[in-house]
Amino acid sequence: MLAALLSTAALVASAADAQRQAEVARRGAEVMPFSLAATTHVFTETADGGVQRVVAKRADDAKQIALVREHLHAIQAAFSKGDFSAPAQIHGMQMPGLATLKAAKPGQIVIAYQDVPAGAELTYRSADATLVAAIHRWFGAQLADHGHDAMAGAMHHAGGMMMMGGMPASK
Repeated sequence: MLAALLSTAALVASAADAQRQAEVARRGAEVMPFSLAATTHVFTETADGGVQRVVAKRADDAKQIALVREHLHAIQAAFSKGDFSAPAQIHGMQMPGLATLKAAKPGQIVIAYQDVPAGAELTYRSADATLVAAIHRWFGAQLADHGHDAMAGAMHHAGGMMMMGGMPASK
């Protein structure tokens, strides 16, 4: 009986997750100019923040690559000014970590943009442990909300080259 209840609870949670991911994808299409289905978001936590990478699933998809780069440039500028309205519009105002990030004073979070093969990445850095924890919570929420269009990265060194989730990463 307990197994049946647990199985039913898991099915309900899975359906709720799928419904949430569909809603996020719909709202994301209103904010992000690129196709969520044609790209992958990679979120890698680091000791001082994290790296958000968005790449086209097809390395020859010049249109998606250009749209990813345009969008990440724009949000880097907005986030650097404390404007996190884009993720709030996509994920909701109660998104974990978002209120703390919005409350950061100028310069407490440094956000750097970089082109990478097939896309772009933003590197978030802070010396404030509370802000680093908020970045990590924010990344976790995005991983959950983007479902199969996102993945967690893992930074490790391979032959002198830093790798992120199996892909070469910038340093």
